[in-house]
Amino acid sequence: MAKQEYVERIVPIPEGVSVSLRGKAIEVSGPLGKLTKDLSHMPVDIALKDSSVVISAKWPKKKDLGMVGTAAGHVKNMIKGVTKGFTYKLKIVYAHFPMSVKFSKPDGKVLIENFCGEKTPRVAKVVGGVDVIVSGDDVIVKGINLEDVSQTAANIEAATKIKDKDLRVFLDGIYLYEKSEGI
Repeated sequence: MAKQEYVERIVPIPEGVSVSLRGKAIEVSGPLGKLTKDLSHMPVDIALKDSSVVISAKWPKKKDLGMVGTAAGHVKNMIKGVTKGFTYKLKIVYAHFPMSVKFSKPDGKVLIENFCGEKTPRVAKVVGGVDVIVSGDDVIVKGINLEDVSQTAANIEAATKIKDKDLRVFLDGIYLYEKSEGI
């Protein structure tokens, strides 16, 4: 099989979104805010052409082929974030001990109290400028950066991991049940 000479992915820039490049650092601005990401660690070339972002690699190895797609995915997620945003919904589940969940914005932490009857609250870190809303049995995580929203949801879910017990019996926790675009 002959080796490919050139690989590129083209990401179109929609109306109302502006993209600027400074080396391999890309900045995307839109109606919901501004995101920046440094892609200098990736072996790809990034350029702006005719209202689109072109990500390419010359004489790519197998790893470089994957990096072109990964960089294009990052840019697409940034554009979606500044136009629509991202929302993750988690459900609070308990059998006997009713747990309470509180979000402290200045600390950037989610406190989970009375989890399985524990006296010490469990703490989950909130990453970046993400909003956490607790309403009834739902925890809603919203933001424009997909990586921050998903990591915050994962931190909340991981904070309620049960150890040293049968997970088929002890089902208490906070679990992700919906991912959507839009704030």
